[in-house]
Amino acid sequence: MHTPLSGVVTTFNNDATLARCLDSLMFCDEIVVLDSGSDDATLEIARTHGARIHTQPFAGYGPQKQAAIDLAQHDWILLLDADEFVEGDAAQAIACELEAPRADGYRLERQEWLFWRWPHRGTRGNRQLRLFRKSMGGMNSVPVHAAPEVRGRVLDLPVVFRHYGEPDLATRVEKINRYSSGLLEHTRGKRKPFMGLRLLLYPWLAFLKLYVGKRYFLNGWAGFFAARTQAFYAFLKYAKVMEAQRRD
Repeated sequence: MHTPLSGVVTTFNNDATLARCLDSLMFCDEIVVLDSGSDDATLEIARTHGARIHTQPFAGYGPQKQAAIDLAQHDWILLLDADEFVEGDAAQAIACELEAPRADGYRLERQEWLFWRWPHRGTRGNRQLRLFRKSMGGMNSVPVHAAPEVRGRVLDLPVVFRHYGEPDLATRVEKINRYSSGLLEHTRGKRKPFMGLRLLLYPWLAFLKLYVGKRYFLNGWAGFFAARTQAFYAFLKYAKVMEAQRRD
């Protein structure tokens, strides 16, 4: 029996990547686009792909995505950012799984664009929950890195989706600075033990996790840049908390 599926995307001035995203979602029974005030060709691209378009001011990362999910007509959701797209035989793999679902949510493998190249096939991607039943959950309240959560069983599905990411180091560093500041308000009132050790050790662990654990070394300098900037992000997260604590 066919299980209907809603593809859900939030947008804001994404005309450079949205067409690829929506092309990959054309197998869905509907595509929902929630826009937060684009003034480029984003809405025209959404219209040409037959998406059901809604608009509202940006409410924050998690709340905006939750609002888009709530607009979907079907229970099963495939959630993508406007700079992401599913790969290869995703349509067939998802359709086959949804004929007799074994879980209430599925983690898909995300592969990141590394400045000037896609990752080597030996690089390990990050798995993220992107296919799920909205009746069993929704977005969590974590700022910046808000993600869907479900009450029930979650499995890995052999489906790859790709994320264009930042095109250069300057954009990556700007995003790191913005995201680490966004997390500060979330963690400011929470006492974290061993802050000094975290600040000293965690950036190195973050680097090794990517560069060695996830085999980013296979990607040459692009992999090194990605691992080093991730380590810098880890440093900034804890450094900004310590700075705030010393000022309070």
